[in-house]
Amino acid sequence: MFRKRLSKFVQSDSTVEVVEERGVRSLHLGTGAIQSSMRISRPWDLELAYTRAMMAFLLFVPVPAEVLMIGLGGGSLAKYIRKHRPQTRIKVVEINPEVVSAARSHFFLPPDDEHLKVLIKDGSVYVPAHPHSADVILLDGYDAGNQVESLATLEFYLACRQALKPGGVLSVNLWGQDSGFADYFSRLVDAFDGQVCSMPIQGKNNIVVLALNGEGGPARLEKALANAVKSGKHWSLDLLHYARGFRWAEKGKA
Repeated sequence: MFRKRLSKFVQSDSTVEVVEERGVRSLHLGTGAIQSSMRISRPWDLELAYTRAMMAFLLFVPVPAEVLMIGLGGGSLAKYIRKHRPQTRIKVVEINPEVVSAARSHFFLPPDDEHLKVLIKDGSVYVPAHPHSADVILLDGYDAGNQVESLATLEFYLACRQALKPGGVLSVNLWGQDSGFADYFSRLVDAFDGQVCSMPIQGKNNIVVLALNGEGGPARLEKALANAVKSGKHWSLDLLHYARGFRWAEKGKA
């Protein structure tokens, strides 16, 4: 099977490319790094392992009413949540309008309605302006394969905590081989007073981090184990596997 380019948009500061190979369509932002993938035969499912791991927030917030996404990619997480819980209100903040266009034209992201809103804005500006607005924040802030620095500062992580409702969860995708990983992780631990757990994705360089707005994280996780299998079946996820794989941070250590 050969790799087929479906779309490519190039401007001075960004490249948005959509390619397809062996039944899988992927989004690239100027590099070989995959930003999002979708299996054509299952467009509403989560193709990439790290996106499934990011959904482990369900262990702490099993019935999310308000989800805020920073970074759209191909819209996999938005479509997945919409499929399994259509009454959840999803707001997506994406700075690049061409990414939004690609998600809608090639990845089947549905149009805006009362439960889905896609805003073309800077997440580092939007989040501090909307305190106590989300049960869950999904943060996947990359550009051309690199972590967007403005979405990984201590100030931004503190703003994320303020944007969460009590008991809310920030779910972050980090790149373990990034030279700044230790700093990003340490900032998350500081911003959330140590209520942070992480899990490397087997065979990948992604590390998913959950940061909780509130105390008693380990106890909350232990309590969630009882419902992990039942909830996981509803969402078609192995939540028990994630619950066993997450490790709690020690303050000051990555």
